[in-house]
Amino acid sequence: MVESVARVRHIRVTPMKARRVVNMIRGKQAAEALAILKFAPQGASEPVYKLVASAIANARVKADKDNQFLDEQDLYIAKAFVDEGATLKRFQPRAQGRAFQILKRTSHITVVLATPEEGTK
Repeated sequence: MVESVARVRHIRVTPMKARRVVNMIRGKQAAEALAILKFAPQGASEPVYKLVASAIANARVKADKDNQFLDEQDLYIAKAFVDEGATLKRFQPRAQGRAFQILKRTSHITVVLATPEEGTK
């Protein structure tokens, strides 16, 4: 069984918006997930698309290193989750000398790809 991990940290997408995209692809085949993300209208779909493509490449490299056969059609998304990153705090001037705080949230996105175990085939 080949398992590969890809992470992106401090991406400038709010965790709530990124979770909407990640929930669409969780448990799907990797090729199908790429097709879904390519045509998804959400802004967070582009970084998640790149992340899944990176995880596929990581699996290919790991299989070559371990001298194992890897069929990329067998890869599926075993785990995918979004954690909250650091929040950038900015201020915007408002009326009568007040300051309004703007929170620019960031995310840490993790995708784990795996091949099915031999017993489940």
